[in-house]
Amino acid sequence: MSEVFDILQPKGWAPPQGYANGIAAEGRQVFIAGQIGWTADAKLVSGGLAAQVEQALRNIVAVLAQAGGEPRHIARLNWYVTDKAAYVAQRQEIGAAYRRIIGKHYPAMTLLVVAGLLEEGALVEIEATAVVPKRQN
Repeated sequence: MSEVFDILQPKGWAPPQGYANGIAAEGRQVFIAGQIGWTADAKLVSGGLAAQVEQALRNIVAVLAQAGGEPRHIARLNWYVTDKAAYVAQRQEIGAAYRRIIGKHYPAMTLLVVAGLLEEGALVEIEATAVVPKRQN
């Protein structure tokens, strides 16, 4: 248990790998729109899916910081990828990028394969929900 989260793991279930089955949290809710792998000047990064994942996660962390939050406050991530085979093939690189940006915090996650994303060339979009501890006055 962290300062705001309880991990929900039903008795007898195999532990999830790289995510949590559920999170219960108290605090200020922060909803972050889907972020893609582009820079602050709206240019997609080169380097394929893993590079776009890393940039999308950096974007999430930047938006979260505006609410006084940190990666450890993320309660849920919804991932949308356009190519399942690329995701599976780059899993190690994606995992390494995740740990560089988010660390060893594994919120509830969903991954969906979609036909396409609105922004031409985008390979991934990730939206986040975070719960930041209430400020002490």
